[in-house]
This record gives sequence, C-alpha cells and structure tokens, in this order.
Amino acid sequence: MRSPAAWLALPRVVTGLWFLKASVTKLTFILAGGFLPIPTVTARYLGFMPKRVAEFAAGNPLGWYRDFLEVVVIPRTDLFAHLQTFGEVAVGLGLTLGFLTSTSAAVGLLLTANYFLATHWIGFCQQGFHLILAAGMVAFLGARAGRVAGLDAWLLRRWPGLDASPAARLF
Repeated sequence: MRSPAAWLALPRVVTGLWFLKASVTKLTFILAGGFLPIPTVTARYLGFMPKRVAEFAAGNPLGWYRDFLEVVVIPRTDLFAHLQTFGEVAVGLGLTLGFLTSTSAAVGLLLTANYFLATHWIGFCQQGFHLILAAGMVAFLGARAGRVAGLDAWLLRRWPGLDASPAARLF
C-alpha cells in the first residue's frame, strides 16, 4: 500500500472497534410490542453516569467546563447517557465499516474533546490517550479515510457521480 489513506484503514478500524467496545456495557435492547428489539441505554449505566460526571466536575480545574457539567449535564444525565452511548455506537460502526467516515470522525472528535475536558486533570494517562484519539480523528477527517477499504469507497465506486454531490462531504 503506497497511499497514506490506505494505511489509515487499520487504525480507523481499530479505533472504531474501541468505540464499539466502549458502548457494549452501556447498551441493551428492549422489546417493543413484545417482538421488535429497540436499542436503549442500560439501567446500570443510567445509574452510574450521574455519579461519575459529578466526580469529573468536582475536581475539574476548568471552571467553565465544571459549570457545564454541573449545570447542564448532571441535571440531564439520562439525555447525555443516551447521546454518549448512541454516539459511541455510531462512531464505532462508522469507523469500523468505513461508512460516513468523515461524519463519524467529527462526532468522535466531539466525544473525545468532551472526554478530554472532563478527565484531563486526573493524570497524564488520561491526557495522552484522549490527545492521541483526537489526533486520529483529525487524520481520519483530513484523509477521508473511509474512501479506502470501507463502505464509502464502495459507494463512490458504485455511483461515481455521488462524489460531486454535496452529500460527498459526509464521506
């Protein structure tokens, strides 16, 4: 593989699998009407998230982000638990399959920035991990990494005119 974008396929897939792994314990299914499985957030995570966010807020030296956690997130932890879980699933599937890769990487960058802001003060390991994850998201965005070895590449080969459309920015 001589193309730099082709070399990004492996870290793109690995990062996508990491996001999927992160969502496994947060996601469950309920049966609507007794037969239709609907994904939802586990009761365990809904109970855990307010405590964890409160811990992140309590020691956070960034006053504006601490205020955001305390005033916006903590009173609405059910909403933010759903946004986080479904965001992680979407990023995981998008990066792993190379589908809507630019959009997936942008959402992943947003999630990663929030993870960093919530935990950066805990220690260097937290800082380093989230900075590397953010750098990967930026690389996936810049290289449009799904256009090689992904569903985005297949879609663009199948319908070449799609590349000229405004929707192609999602790839």
